[in-house]
Amino acid sequence: MARLAFAQLRKIVDVQRWISNLGKGSLNFLLGSGEISILFWRTLTASLAVKIRWRATFEQAYKVGVASLPLVMLTSLFTGMVLALQSAYQLRLFSAEQFTSDLVALSMTRELAPVLTAMMVAGRVGASMAAELGTMKVTEQIDALQSLAVNPVHYLVVPRFLAGMTMMVILTLYADLIGMFGGYVVGVFKLGISSHQYIHRTVTALLLKDICTGLVKAFVFGILVSIVSCYYGFQTKGGAEGVGQATTMAVVVSFISIIVFDTFFTALFYFAF
Repeated sequence: MARLAFAQLRKIVDVQRWISNLGKGSLNFLLGSGEISILFWRTLTASLAVKIRWRATFEQAYKVGVASLPLVMLTSLFTGMVLALQSAYQLRLFSAEQFTSDLVALSMTRELAPVLTAMMVAGRVGASMAAELGTMKVTEQIDALQSLAVNPVHYLVVPRFLAGMTMMVILTLYADLIGMFGGYVVGVFKLGISSHQYIHRTVTALLLKDICTGLVKAFVFGILVSIVSCYYGFQTKGGAEGVGQATTMAVVVSFISIIVFDTFFTALFYFAF
């Protein structure tokens, strides 16, 4: 009887511990979401109310956009090629290989180009933002800015925010073109579709709303990556180890946020259009 009672008591304690951990995790999630939302609002108001530091913004735009072109090109090119091959494999069962161009164009513009581009930028640039701001935080450079009456959000976050949301849209357009080119290479040289037919079907299948859907997603993803990365950079503590943890959290949370918001916008556009 004593053993049975002890086993039941241990189960109750385990359940209580699990509920306690769930509650702590929920509170941390809500706290982090609220603080990120506050940082976004402060960044938005600072970008509208105070003169923009254009030189720093262009420097960040170069880091986010121009420096990311080779990575985005490789990712989009091989994604378009793989998508064309996999699509043709299934469409061949229905003798419909000519629709490969339609599927590649729509998939790249509406879904794959904005999501993959955002993930590449989050892994490359978002980690860099978090590490840079985290290093400034642990070395008390951000505290020094505050002591000089300089707003750290305006000085550090706004240029990254503006560069992220604008260059992500441009990179997504670039990824659209490169991905469709990859599908074109496979369709023409591997599947035997004529060049004229492939281009004609691609242009016919694409509508303005398809392109705008992907660009809206890219715009939001750019905001997410920049704000989340800056937030975890500002939250860094504990020296070099803290910088590493902040960088990891920035990339992980950016990836999760991209997937969650992509699902939301896909459902929204599905029912809206």
